[in-house]
Amino acid sequence: MDLTRLFNFLTRMFVRSAVDAGVDFAARRGKPDAEMTPEERAQARRARDLAGRARKIQKVTRRLWR
Repeated sequence: MDLTRLFNFLTRMFVRSAVDAGVDFAARRGKPDAEMTPEERAQARRARDLAGRARKIQKVTRRLWR
């Protein structure tokens, strides 16, 4: 594996984890789980599920347009 491919691989891995952390933070609205009410926890769970579905749809559409 040449250095360019390795660099691209590591960059994508880092960006993916950063985006996942950002989506999780946005779903929780910056609050830790201990400070959230049960309703806020449920809403955060729904937001994470919605983000996961959006990622799956993104993968499918990317495959279709290759």
